[in-house]
Amino acid sequence: MNTSPKLTRVTSIEIDRFDGAVGAEIVGLDLSRPIDDETVGAVRRALLDSGGLLVFRAQFITPEQHIAFSRRFGPLMIHVLHQYLLPGYPEILRVSNVIENGQPIGLGDAGKHWHSDLSYTPEPSLGSLLHALELPNEGGDTSFANMAAAYDLLPPDIKERLKGKRAVHSYSHSYDRLSGSKWRPPLTQEQKDAIPEVVHPVVRTHPENGQKTLFVNEGFTSRILDTSEAESRELLQFLFSHSTKPCFVYRHHWQSHDLVFWDNRCTIHLAHGCPPHLRRHMHRTTVKGDTPY
Repeated sequence: MNTSPKLTRVTSIEIDRFDGAVGAEIVGLDLSRPIDDETVGAVRRALLDSGGLLVFRAQFITPEQHIAFSRRFGPLMIHVLHQYLLPGYPEILRVSNVIENGQPIGLGDAGKHWHSDLSYTPEPSLGSLLHALELPNEGGDTSFANMAAAYDLLPPDIKERLKGKRAVHSYSHSYDRLSGSKWRPPLTQEQKDAIPEVVHPVVRTHPENGQKTLFVNEGFTSRILDTSEAESRELLQFLFSHSTKPCFVYRHHWQSHDLVFWDNRCTIHLAHGCPPHLRRHMHRTTVKGDTPY
């Protein structure tokens, strides 16, 4: 993909928009320093204008600074896999394939299915901020798909079929498929009780710009309500395939200390993985959103 920038100066930063459906790079912002409200507003607008994905290069930040920047966009969510939270910083989930003393320190197989982070909660995430601390020299990319663009280009008959439809989102839908790996021990009853199934509209309205976006994903969406099992399966498979067409997708090649901020209300993402003998270690915060409508 050609990612030639289109420069727009906003306050003291530049927004370099990628060609394609989603993505922009923010230039001139050091996240190790506090930022003012005007700049936070510029970043928030850039997130919307970019289709839901911002890249900040070479951010040498501490966990405290990562958390502080993330909190400028809302309260932070705590992941149910408590064993993979950064000690002393429960707001940070370690996305890592690193093994220490024979035990994984993070979620090493995170993102193996296209998904929107925490769509299985009553108030799903506004966005996630992932900071690259250690990268493999092969593999490790992450792809992002613009779900507003995917909705816009749905066939009219499919849009009609989706009107008023709601779908079930379940953490166990994804977790159970991956359970048994070293990253996925059985969930405790307490963990299961903390994440019951929820129901959200198949097409949601973005609360900040009013766009209609698809809000289903193969990671956590298990079925569409008020349809037969066969129709639900057929519709979901169509939507999963349609929404990840190349015309909607940006593939991110990570660089050292990138911080990527994506909007979970209008994007889904997929981790492509890397060879198991290569280390990949990242920190993720997740900003709370609101009830989809």
